[in-house]
Amino acid sequence: MSKLINPCLIEVSMDPQDLKTPPSILLTGATGYIGGRLLNRLETLGHRVRCLSRHPESLASRVASSTEVMYADMLDPSSLRSAMKGDSVAYYLVHSMGSVGSFEENDRQAAENFGKVARECGVKRIIYLGGLGDSSMKLSPHLQSRHEVGHVLREFASGVQVIEFRASIVLGSGSLSFEMIRALVERLPVMITPKWVSIPTQPIAINDLLEYLLLAMNHNVEKNRIYEIGGTDQLSYGDLMKEYAQQRGLRRLMIPVPVLTPRLSSLWLGLVTPLYARVGRKLIDSLRYPTVVRDLSALREFPIKPQSVRQAIINALKNEDEDIAATRWSDALSAAGELRVWQSVHFRSRLIDSRAVTVDVDPTSAFRPIVRIGGATGWYYANWLWGLRGFLDLLVGGVGIRRGRRDPDWIRVGDTLDCWRVEAFEPNRRLRLFAEMKFPGRAWLEFQVEPSGSGSIIRQTAIFDPVGIGGLAYWYAVSPLHKLVFPGMLRRIAAEAQSSTNQVLAAKSAMRATR
Repeated sequence: MSKLINPCLIEVSMDPQDLKTPPSILLTGATGYIGGRLLNRLETLGHRVRCLSRHPESLASRVASSTEVMYADMLDPSSLRSAMKGDSVAYYLVHSMGSVGSFEENDRQAAENFGKVARECGVKRIIYLGGLGDSSMKLSPHLQSRHEVGHVLREFASGVQVIEFRASIVLGSGSLSFEMIRALVERLPVMITPKWVSIPTQPIAINDLLEYLLLAMNHNVEKNRIYEIGGTDQLSYGDLMKEYAQQRGLRRLMIPVPVLTPRLSSLWLGLVTPLYARVGRKLIDSLRYPTVVRDLSALREFPIKPQSVRQAIINALKNEDEDIAATRWSDALSAAGELRVWQSVHFRSRLIDSRAVTVDVDPTSAFRPIVRIGGATGWYYANWLWGLRGFLDLLVGGVGIRRGRRDPDWIRVGDTLDCWRVEAFEPNRRLRLFAEMKFPGRAWLEFQVEPSGSGSIIRQTAIFDPVGIGGLAYWYAVSPLHKLVFPGMLRRIAAEAQSSTNQVLAAKSAMRATR
């Protein structure tokens, strides 16, 4: 483990006057919930931003023309050196919440690499977002790792100023904590609650958190600093759910029990919320420890008046009712766990299930139901089978199908659609989804629309690259279900395209008749 040192005793060579001019900004974690929101704010304020990502293609459709997106892997120092170019401010917003197994070493190594390269490239200030928690007491592995990352950045970026914010749960439309609370309260009139619902926390509104991160760019301070930030209220998670219920006009009964282990609690959450077992376990491990502000320095030094929990929920509900969140916790590529590396894997012959149907509508109309697939719309046929497959996936630590979608009417590359992630998207022509469920192989579902005479052809293709005998056995075991689900899905998509077109034509005809 890296040696931990006292951040308050470290002098840095940076003059605060260096940041009076508009800083050049390096942003990591832009595919995540907070990083994505911060990117939007920075672009709105006119900053030129360089985003680092292991999958830059997932950001291409999300950034402004002035924003640069570059490939970089935190575990590969050479890729960081080629991407860092004398930036004055670097935001470090990466973590391993969705990783499989032990994540501490990856977090530690990533922070070490980033700190070293930042120092080499002359970065003046690193702004890092970690987690609250009393480090003198036992913490969950995730919270402990968040603290250690801050220590590692300060140690290996010696000479670069590090400002670390520590926050508890974030309240905002699309945030992990808000999604969990909303789903629990909305769906369960009676809740069997484990011990962690009585643990104190100090939530912070997403807008307040973003303000702290933005102001830190030019904050006049000479040393490394750790700031604990939160809203105005310290309360339990149970109180938080009661406040949400009150604002929604819902009556909810909570029955505490002492027997729900983190694993059982995570499975329980997976059944009724967008979470899934792996993320649920790490979240609950962290929720079992108090996360409240003990140092009030941030309130004294930053011109921010934090919101109350009540106001934060009101604002989150306003955005939630719009059905579109600018970013969501599940949009982060890391939310599905560590991406599997397939280079050394021997795949069996690729297996394909492809079928097509002709519809008497133009390509735009034919594509309309495809772009709405997943989420509240569902999968057009045998949704109960999709639900069953999602439940089985949850049991083995997969993502399930409860993540929904960001926007009910439009998608972009990198979006999550239940158990899938958008890998390719060409409006009115093509949609390719990559499966993030647990499979003995890799799988895609693709839709293509092409003009044909006065109508269109809709083609639906399921692709599976099996690994070993187990992969082949899986494919042929579920083939009977494929023969039921895939034709039914395609028929319903075609029928929906035709029906929507007929409705539009009928509405236009009615308007002409009234003139």
